[in-house]
Amino acid sequence: MNSKKIVIVDDDVAILDSLGLMLDFEGFEVNAFERGSEIMNYVESVSKPDVILLDMWLSGEDGRDICKKLKENETTKNIPVVMMSASRGLEHTAIQSGANAFIAKPFEIDEVVDKLHQLTE
Repeated sequence: MNSKKIVIVDDDVAILDSLGLMLDFEGFEVNAFERGSEIMNYVESVSKPDVILLDMWLSGEDGRDICKKLKENETTKNIPVVMMSASRGLEHTAIQSGANAFIAKPFEIDEVVDKLHQLTE
């Protein structure tokens, strides 16, 4: 079975570690980044993931702006983006930024896995 490549971008190391471990256990190939500035170079030149899990509020960066850049870039525009936030009620804002889906934190791993499977079928 080919594992799906997932990129997680979150400035909370605990979330990166726990979500990364859980998704790895579920059979996904995971790469994690603390800064949104790292993601563009990675997805353009290193590896194109199947889905990007992107925190909406990163330290010093706005995940919405990163999502817009991903969707405006010819190389990355078709990569599904799932925005995440501890602030509830931001699904509309995430979708306006170009996200394909939104997940509120705290989340259940089953919710994340189901969403990833939906976006990679």
